[in-house]
Amino acid sequence: MKKIILSLLALFALTVNAQHTISGTFTPAKDYTYLIAYRLKPGTQAYAADTAIKFGKFTLNMPENAEPGMYRLVYAVPQEEYNFDVIYNGKEDIVLDFQTDEGVTYKTSEENSVLNSYLKEINAAEKEIISFYTAQKTNQKEFKSLTKHLAGIQKTYEAKSEGLLAHHFILGNAPYIPESYKTVTDYVTCKKENYFKAIDFKDSILQSSVFLTDKVANYVFTALPLTLSDPKELEKEVIKNVDGVSSQISDLGADFNFHVYNELWNTAVAYNYNTVSDYIYNSYLKNLAVATENTAIKKTIEAHNRLRLGEVAPEITWKSEKEVKKLSALAPAKNYVVIFWSSTCGHCLKELPALHKELRDKSNLTVLAVGLEDEVENWEKESAKLPNFQHAISLGKWDSEYADLYDIHATPTYYILDSEKRIIAKPENDKAAVEFLNKIY
Repeated sequence: MKKIILSLLALFALTVNAQHTISGTFTPAKDYTYLIAYRLKPGTQAYAADTAIKFGKFTLNMPENAEPGMYRLVYAVPQEEYNFDVIYNGKEDIVLDFQTDEGVTYKTSEENSVLNSYLKEINAAEKEIISFYTAQKTNQKEFKSLTKHLAGIQKTYEAKSEGLLAHHFILGNAPYIPESYKTVTDYVTCKKENYFKAIDFKDSILQSSVFLTDKVANYVFTALPLTLSDPKELEKEVIKNVDGVSSQISDLGADFNFHVYNELWNTAVAYNYNTVSDYIYNSYLKNLAVATENTAIKKTIEAHNRLRLGEVAPEITWKSEKEVKKLSALAPAKNYVVIFWSSTCGHCLKELPALHKELRDKSNLTVLAVGLEDEVENWEKESAKLPNFQHAISLGKWDSEYADLYDIHATPTYYILDSEKRIIAKPENDKAAVEFLNKIY
């Protein structure tokens, strides 16, 4: 029995030794409590491991069967914002330091150190070329020196990364290097024409990272004519770039394509390029969402589109003393406030009376309070305390028609409309609503 126990302990020790870790520090220590690692896959991610961060220190034990590739380390919520990516090859322990203001640095990790150093040097070299053009220089000898330096960095790191996962990213990131002097216009044109030349879109390592989506987004939103200034013309050029990308990724499968176009849609929304985001959705993303069964994302996008600033507020219909009323048919006013609330919501019972009091002297303003309710009796009692508001009820609460139409996930939710009933603001609370209205009255 003793020999069996010793054998099992020896086997366990071998198993532990075969594992590798990601460890290090987070600064300031008080701001961080946990860490989760996800294995990135084409268009998605899968849980790998997690650990606590204690006094700013952590050790993440990676599973024995953890596949080599890119891993996302999440350290706060929302997860899509508070994270950074790490190459894990299954052969080395990684030691890193993360600082809120500075980001991540690596004490131990050949993979990540090589890639980070490469990106730092190659970006600096490309900035020197941009500075050359910005300063309106034309010295061909100086230009040749800059491009030679850029080529040298690329060649050095391609050799240095041989056999590493980082090699895939360094090869794919190879910049356009002109063989002779180019004017700034020719340089930009040639750089755009050669942008995807070094990228192997079928490389599974690149697909299982943010590399391809970042490169595509960078191309779509920055590969634009230098003299472009009109916003409408700019969006037209961005749309041309979107179509240009389609030929690069069309044969990579619906799941990967959905992921790419979803990222492009999110970026267009962040830039407030409504024409671009609508084009991406209608031309590519909508059908891909159906094909890949991403119905939740499709629903979210459609809600965003109908509720974004500048859109006419979706119709609301209700009965008042046997009369059918509609939001679209309300008497003309300078502004309208639509509030979604509930008579059983504590926040609502504090905010709505306060708002009612603040708005009582504002003429040419109509307030419609839509109660998301399970029953009528309590709503009638509470709404009677707000006589200056118009009142509608939507039974079914979170499953009600207007909770869905207006994408309501919390009460109270506010929308401020202009005289044409177009959405012009979505204040977070009653005070923000009053503050916004005070600016326009």
